[in-house]
Amino acid sequence: MDYLIQFNLVSIVVRLLLAMLFGGFIGLERESKRRPAGFRTHILICVGSALTTMTSQYLYLEMSMFTDLARLGAQVVAGMGFIGAGTIIITKRKDVKGLTTAAGLWTTAIIGLCLGAGYYEGGIAGTFAVLVVELVLGKFEHKYMRKYTRVIFYAEFRKKGTIKFISDIFENNKMTIVDMEMNKAHKVTKAFITIKVKDASIINSVIEEIAAVENVEFVDTLTQ
Repeated sequence: MDYLIQFNLVSIVVRLLLAMLFGGFIGLERESKRRPAGFRTHILICVGSALTTMTSQYLYLEMSMFTDLARLGAQVVAGMGFIGAGTIIITKRKDVKGLTTAAGLWTTAIIGLCLGAGYYEGGIAGTFAVLVVELVLGKFEHKYMRKYTRVIFYAEFRKKGTIKFISDIFENNKMTIVDMEMNKAHKVTKAFITIKVKDASIINSVIEEIAAVENVEFVDTLTQ
């Protein structure tokens, strides 16, 4: 193990291979959920971070450039904020998506820095922790911590007053309207209604109720 901590050709190859492997593990989980940053993105970030740390070591050990070894790594930590911000999306319904992916990218960069420095224990433990959070705790959060399901209903109807009957159906089924947008085109009003509901199993029956309302021409969910 001491040999791999030293700065030599074998340790360089091992560190890069581990960065590819661990970054790939995290990326696969994101890829399976069709997130903006997936398999290859996480690998490249982890490998790039590892190379950054090794470059600092090379400048110090091989080139005798006595500088702050943590300086380049600090730039990676700060720079990841720009990449992570690119994965965060605020939808028209005011939903924020991509925060977990952004945090995962930032953590993957830190894991790469650990591996590049020869801190294998930290890199392995960090990868394990990320996978536990994303795979295990993600399911736990969805099942036990999220009390409400957010659903977007899309409806088309002829008379504007019809929205009152639709709202009453939501209220009778103990659904809370979070946001509503309506626009009219060719005498047809189109409504996007975001609701919160505890029991998602009633959504189909609610759609049937709304479809039965007079003047409603179409209704369905955009997300469920």
